[in-house]
Amino acid sequence: MKRKLEQQLLNWKKSNNRMPLIVSGARQVGKTWLLEDFAKRNYQNYIRVSLDINRRAAAFFNSSTSVSEIIFLLETEYGQKIVPEQTLIILDEIQVSERALASLKHFCEEAPQYHIASAGSLLGVAISREEYSFPVGKVQNLSLYPMDFEEFLWAMGDELLAEKIQDAFFTLKPLNEGLHLKALKRLREYYLVGGMPACVNAYAENSNMLILSEMQNDIANHYLADMAKYSSVSDTVKIRACYNSLPAQLGKENKKFQYKLVAKGATASRFDTSIEWLDLAGITIRSTKTTQGFQPLTTHLDPSSFKLYMADVGLLSMKSGVKQTDVLTDASHHFKGALAENYVAQQLVAQNHNLYYWVSSSTAELDFVIQTQQGITAIEVKSGNNTQSKSLTSFVKRYEPQRAIRLSTKPFGSGGAVMSVPLYAAFCI
Repeated sequence: MKRKLEQQLLNWKKSNNRMPLIVSGARQVGKTWLLEDFAKRNYQNYIRVSLDINRRAAAFFNSSTSVSEIIFLLETEYGQKIVPEQTLIILDEIQVSERALASLKHFCEEAPQYHIASAGSLLGVAISREEYSFPVGKVQNLSLYPMDFEEFLWAMGDELLAEKIQDAFFTLKPLNEGLHLKALKRLREYYLVGGMPACVNAYAENSNMLILSEMQNDIANHYLADMAKYSSVSDTVKIRACYNSLPAQLGKENKKFQYKLVAKGATASRFDTSIEWLDLAGITIRSTKTTQGFQPLTTHLDPSSFKLYMADVGLLSMKSGVKQTDVLTDASHHFKGALAENYVAQQLVAQNHNLYYWVSSSTAELDFVIQTQQGITAIEVKSGNNTQSKSLTSFVKRYEPQRAIRLSTKPFGSGGAVMSVPLYAAFCI
């Protein structure tokens, strides 16, 4: 499977100022597979050190801070020569070893000729909980997310369709009806499959929706196990309660996170750290309320008001219990808007956007506001063909953003100051 992060890995390999690399992200998003696949295609050989499994190899970092000694021990353990510039050392599950994490500083300062990359699933949680000393300024960080819709199209053999969507986004010329309908069909499949590589791969191989729920449930169970492993018993209960409330949170018309849906009498003071845990683990996506539409958005935030999305729309579909046939046939159902909005959040984050939403003093609410070097982009999400968007119109009139985009199932087009963009092109933003 092709991932967009591959190009950044290649840039890292060729860089004259290369530092040790950390690829972080939630479990099951494909970090280890990506690094191994990259190593196979770009290096003479590679060594993968599974720090959570090979305790003997993990102990090498505990017993020595000397880079040369660590290299010698790894060569002995794995029976391979580690050649500068030609061998990639992969430290898998680096969050389980504080010493391995600290060693990256020594590799950066003393032996930059060695190429070393690490993968961490719960690095933010581990650092926060164990008070690890992070090698600030001595590593390069890359974030890997679930596969976005474009990567899903690549996996399904629809590379040409993805190119056509990209071209249409920049020209605002509609795709022909056949391609438009095919893209919408793939989008509905993506709502159910999501972007977890194992699920995408399984669906690409057999187009069988029936096996997805079991695979997605396994992934969700891994998340639940991590909650118990990386938090106290009492904190685990609260983290799970927040996680389990997400379908109910997103199923409301007002998708602002409400603590009363987590537990009776729940308050921010009791559950804020639980939500932060989910954010650090990469299981959720947070969008914070902005009270203004002027740059910089960070100066107008209301941190007490936020929305919490699941990092993968496929896992949300599974957890919500939405009927697969309703989604695939585009039938009207209660959760339709929630899936569309969560999907858009996932696409925007995959493009490295920070998410905000806007609420006026009256009733207007804009789903997403993002900021780039070019300015402010206002985004309204519609799950169908009904494209009335009073909130977007109000925001545009008040703040005159650089771009205003209405996402729906309608084809590409332009209506005054607002771009009409099909939902399947959200990855282009």
